[in-house]
Amino acid sequence: MTNIIEVNKVSKQFNHREILKEVSFTIKEGTINGLLGPNGAGKTTIIRLLNGVIEAANGTMKVMDFDPQLYGDEIRKRVGIVTESASLYHDMTAWDNLVFFSKIYGRHDKKRITHLLEQFDMLSFKDQLVGSFSTGMKKRISLAKALLHNPRILFLDEPTNGLDPEGINEVIRYLHKVNQEEGVTILICSHVLHQLETICDSYLFLNEGSIVEKGTKKELEDKYLKKVVLDIETGLSPLNNQNYKGYTYRRKKSNQLEFILSSKDEITPLLAHILSESWIHNCEITNRSLEALYFHIRGGKEVE
Repeated sequence: MTNIIEVNKVSKQFNHREILKEVSFTIKEGTINGLLGPNGAGKTTIIRLLNGVIEAANGTMKVMDFDPQLYGDEIRKRVGIVTESASLYHDMTAWDNLVFFSKIYGRHDKKRITHLLEQFDMLSFKDQLVGSFSTGMKKRISLAKALLHNPRILFLDEPTNGLDPEGINEVIRYLHKVNQEEGVTILICSHVLHQLETICDSYLFLNEGSIVEKGTKKELEDKYLKKVVLDIETGLSPLNNQNYKGYTYRRKKSNQLEFILSSKDEITPLLAHILSESWIHNCEITNRSLEALYFHIRGGKEVE
């Protein structure tokens, strides 16, 4: 897999305030990547830099082998962008919006518009005014708009803001579908980590303008998950000494035990011991979430 985005020691200041501090990362073509961090961390600034909208103070960047500071127009022709606001005309229908923007892109194709409306389950609403749509429906039309010209990269800035849980799940499903079917590389900026846990191939953790960690979920777990907290719903009888065959645990509820293990390798033999004496209805590692990893990374601590 080749790098489609390369960023090397990029810094940016606004009004003498340092927004980004020697940020470096790469993104592989065809992958979905999360750029994660709190509001004000510098996520949107990175998107603007990569699109050549603003210039870096120092460092180098390559997007599809183009330097954004020299060839911003060429990059913007080849990427799609979805910002937090829908950026649609509310007094026009969904169809007319997509026709209008396709002509701006110089890629007017009724078949492509119809295909995208079908992809995002919006074809039956094509003749309705965008102003009458829910937030989730506007997001879907915004995604269709960003894909009109078959971009190689899709930049998404807080794409799930303002959506209910069902709308969030729909957006995540659509993004995964687009990535799989069209091979679009996706970079998603978000401060809500748990929403992206099931979709991203890798993560960039940004805090106060610096990349504090990066990698796949497995790489982050291998590095920071030194203890495993395992919740097990079981009929195992309580033990007074809070020790079961060498494993320390605490009882959370009548049928729920929490075990502290030194590694994931201990899970299988533990479950085998319990199953030899009782039933197990559910087991879950509770300290491996992306959010748990992130907060321990920010604090410089291992996940406990």
